[in-house]
Amino acid sequence: MFRVLKIGSAFIGIIVGAGFASGKEIVQYFTSFGLLGTLAAILSTALFAYLGMTLTKLGSRTKTTSHKEVIYKISGPYLGVVVDVIIVFTLFGVGVVMLAGAGSVLNQQFGLEPYIGNLLMAVLVIGTVMMNVQRVIAVIGSITPFLVLTIILIGIYSIFTMGSSFAELDPIAKELDTTLPNWFVSAINYVSFNVAVGAAMSLVMGGAEKDEKIAALGGLVGGLGLGLMIIISHLAIFSKVDLVAEYDMPMLKLVHDISPVLGIFMSVILFGMVFNTAVSMFYAFVARFTVMHTKKSDVMIIVTVVIGFVLSFMAGFKNLVSLVYPFIGYIGLFLIAALIYAPFKLAKDNRIRKVD
Repeated sequence: MFRVLKIGSAFIGIIVGAGFASGKEIVQYFTSFGLLGTLAAILSTALFAYLGMTLTKLGSRTKTTSHKEVIYKISGPYLGVVVDVIIVFTLFGVGVVMLAGAGSVLNQQFGLEPYIGNLLMAVLVIGTVMMNVQRVIAVIGSITPFLVLTIILIGIYSIFTMGSSFAELDPIAKELDTTLPNWFVSAINYVSFNVAVGAAMSLVMGGAEKDEKIAALGGLVGGLGLGLMIIISHLAIFSKVDLVAEYDMPMLKLVHDISPVLGIFMSVILFGMVFNTAVSMFYAFVARFTVMHTKKSDVMIIVTVVIGFVLSFMAGFKNLVSLVYPFIGYIGLFLIAALIYAPFKLAKDNRIRKVD
């Protein structure tokens, strides 16, 4: 059971980065659709549960150390190239967004210049990515329970102290800007984006677990836990949408309004979740091109993160989330299609091997 929870917690930690934990993603993908955003959150939960289970199961079955071999196995030589390029672009792109998100957290909560947070995150990522995969998984998973508990408490408090009904807040929520056309497309796009973000590290994480059933249950638990957090976060922000939605970090603002002390606590957790995703992105990116824990991989980690650090200043965190995330969500549909087909592809390959 501990191994299942460890994988589930790490799965959540991989996906929950600056955009989610800050509430900015939740506003764009769910709260901006008002009451219908709740349906989008429920649909996302179901998809995350299935795809999380599929990813970790595939990783365990193939004992992979990089997403490359699994992606080409389930997608074939041609679609595999497309999906591989999408994942590599996503890993680096989201890694850059996480570095920018670190600066935004410290700027909003403590008034520090953004470059301080960006630089601190870059140094922490370089040091952590150089560790072995089991230690990386342990670090990622250890921070997640604090965020889960905090979001549940924030959700309960916000809903019980809301000054208006959800029906009254619905038109206010629908006035918020979003680049998504409707709640259904938004839900699919959100899952597609996050699976593209988490696929590489989830496969590697599954590959580190020998028992395929435990790996699959871990992914399932992680997907369901992530979905629950989405629903609670959406309802929490929705209940105070007239007060917090326009902030770069609406969840942080929500907590700060409850108590400045809790705001500091939340900012630490938020920084930790940004760190989780940044580590996952850069680890999986480097693992795609070189064998980890070698001199070559250490050099590549440093060069890659330094480049990401420079690029993190080219656009604000808010703009990066609004523009980069939906784009990744649309191109990530290729990966979703490959994962849905994967169990059938592997079952077919097993039957062929038995016949031979």
